[in-house]
Amino acid sequence: MQHYFNRKWAIPAVIIFVIGLYYVPPIHSRLAWRLDSLRTNIKYMINPPDQAVFQPSQQTQINLVVTQMMQTLVATLTPQASSSTIASTIDATSTPQAGPTARPAITSTPLPATVMLSGVKYETQHGRLNYCGPTNFSMALTYWGWNGNRDVIGKAVMPINQKDKNVMPYELQDYITDNVSGITSVIRYGGDIDLLKRMVAAGFPVVTEKGIYEVDMNGKNSWMGHYAFVTGYDETQQELIYQDSYETDPTNPGPNRHIKYSTFIEGWRAFNYVFVVVYPVDKQNQVMSLLGPLEAYFYSNRFSDVINLASTTLNDTIAEPDLEESLYWRGQAYYMAGKTDLAEKDYRGALKVHPKWIPATEALQDLGLQP
Repeated sequence: MQHYFNRKWAIPAVIIFVIGLYYVPPIHSRLAWRLDSLRTNIKYMINPPDQAVFQPSQQTQINLVVTQMMQTLVATLTPQASSSTIASTIDATSTPQAGPTARPAITSTPLPATVMLSGVKYETQHGRLNYCGPTNFSMALTYWGWNGNRDVIGKAVMPINQKDKNVMPYELQDYITDNVSGITSVIRYGGDIDLLKRMVAAGFPVVTEKGIYEVDMNGKNSWMGHYAFVTGYDETQQELIYQDSYETDPTNPGPNRHIKYSTFIEGWRAFNYVFVVVYPVDKQNQVMSLLGPLEAYFYSNRFSDVINLASTTLNDTIAEPDLEESLYWRGQAYYMAGKTDLAEKDYRGALKVHPKWIPATEALQDLGLQP
């Protein structure tokens, strides 16, 4: 009887011990993302995101607006680009007097065949152990005038274990939020080559993470994760141009390294096509425009479509409803529809995903609320 009693309590005790062990910081930091990835894959298997359907109202007009916005090149970011504006107004009698105001949409501009951004300050990770992450994010920050280097970031995100091979994108994003004023970033999954080209052509280089095969220090051909800072493309050759902080091949060196679209996608797939855009806070609207159609719907006064598309994105296409932009724009649409309680909820939800995010902070302040 005593033996049975001991066995009965042994299982809960082991479960509690394992759970406690999981939340030990060094273990949690290495396992949490893997469990999230497993959960995401299971959800996508049961509910494939490509089967999520969104049907906007007045489809013909919306298709035109979204196509224009998705292909936008912002004139202030690329001197070669030109733009014309389309007037947009909101009926003041049906919306609150304060809060977001409509501004013009921008007509589409064809992407250039070849783009290679200037002003990139190349850094190598050599001479430091596992400095791929800090080095690439340093390049992303110095592009916008940050006065620092790989060591400044590395000491902050790898202070205890310099042998830590897995510096996650969110750790680097947190560093920017806490230490670099005037600069912010967004992390997204599900990117593609067209999005990378669109961002680069508009003047925004992109940090990506992908898998590569390299000969390690023991002479073995090993697979590993590696960041790549995309700063250009050549459509005529079907190639991306990126900064590789590790590669030393003299025939295709690290600075402005070329890679075929197909080869890049093969490695990128292993990390769910994750990408990070680092940019000045005052360019927030341009980045949002380039990332998706929500802003296009909003400034076309299609607030119900903003709400429906954001809800579809949050509930049907990702494992967790944690895209701050979708939450923010749905909140904006709720506000314009007079539903300030739901707007506040979405603004605060956006701040849970991205603490101190300026657009959501300012939106709450417009409502007279503290973040």
